[in-house]
Amino acid sequence: MALSKKFLKSKPVCKVKFEVEKDQVENGEAIYLVGDFNEWSEDSTPMKKLKSGKYTVTVDLETGRDYQFRYLAGGNIWFNDTDPDRTEMTPYGDSENSVVSV
Repeated sequence: MALSKKFLKSKPVCKVKFEVEKDQVENGEAIYLVGDFNEWSEDSTPMKKLKSGKYTVTVDLETGRDYQFRYLAGGNIWFNDTDPDRTEMTPYGDSENSVVSV
């Protein structure tokens, strides 16, 4: 998995590309990006499956902030990015969320 960032010169926005490797997902399940930026909606940010088998989505995020996120596969399998900027414990204390800083 990988995060790539492209900061815009004309606006305080960063285009963040989220990518999940094909070996992270079983049976071609649908994957969604879920986090602070979409109010933790489990179906509003689907990831696109590429010919290579990777899944990707690009999200415009306001700069100067940290955003917590996780991936959701098959409607019930939660997992983190393998290389986030950092991780933070969830408010529930039962797992960690990935964090991207822009």
